[in-house]
Amino acid sequence: MTQLVVQHYTQPTARRHLWTGMAMAAVALAFGLEQSIHWLAAHPMAAKGLEASLLAGLATGLGALPVLFLRRPSARLMAPMLGLAGGMMLAASLFSLLVPAVQTVAASPAPWLLGGITAAAFLAGVAMMQRIDRRLPHAHVEELEASGMQPHVTLVVAAIALHNVPEGLAVGVAAASGADHGMTLGIALQNIPEGWIVASAMLALGAAPIRAALIALGTGLVEPVGGLFGVVASTMAGATLPLALAAAAGAMLWVVSHELIPASHRPGREAAGTAGLAAGFAVMTVLAAAF
Repeated sequence: MTQLVVQHYTQPTARRHLWTGMAMAAVALAFGLEQSIHWLAAHPMAAKGLEASLLAGLATGLGALPVLFLRRPSARLMAPMLGLAGGMMLAASLFSLLVPAVQTVAASPAPWLLGGITAAAFLAGVAMMQRIDRRLPHAHVEELEASGMQPHVTLVVAAIALHNVPEGLAVGVAAASGADHGMTLGIALQNIPEGWIVASAMLALGAAPIRAALIALGTGLVEPVGGLFGVVASTMAGATLPLALAAAAGAMLWVVSHELIPASHRPGREAAGTAGLAAGFAVMTVLAAAF
């Protein structure tokens, strides 16, 4: 009898607390959105950086559309596609991030000192991605397929989303600092074949075509999260902006070296992967020169 009475009084109380919490969360969200709009209005370059990372992320969803009509790309085709993405990211990290950082440091009163600090920031970006990769649970399709294990979709999606963060970070930093030099367009272009590859991996794991395309879009929309960090860093950095640029470059280089080059250079596909890497670097060279 006591248990029934306790339930009679606690359930309405819990429901009331739930609605109160939801109302407080809604108010906090509305306040946060309002303050974000004011902040972006006061920092137009920051708004540009956030917009750039969003557009680059949406390109992943665009690239996923072919899975609704076409079959999964062959391993022969995936090697140059992954190499292309790696080459474009490698060139983007150089032309849009490292070069502006080095130019700023070279014009400073103490180039040797600031150059060393900038190099340390670059290595810190690499170390940050390495630490995140080790600490967060995720799985790679290629490794699990080679071992014969059935990968968990959530872990694979986590791996893909994790490696999209530095792209958004780099785009946000570059665009907000005025050092884009074609990076947004380049990352968006390389995200198109990446979206197809991601959606195809989801198909291989048993996802329906529509769900695979939506998952690929969702992993691309992680980029604006990284873009937000990049925008905030570039806006608040001031004289330390080269450090933010160098750290973003280090994060992107880690993704290229740790993920894209090994995936594109599997046994028997080295030549195709290298050709794609060179082609991607050449494309970004043209974009950097044009913009």
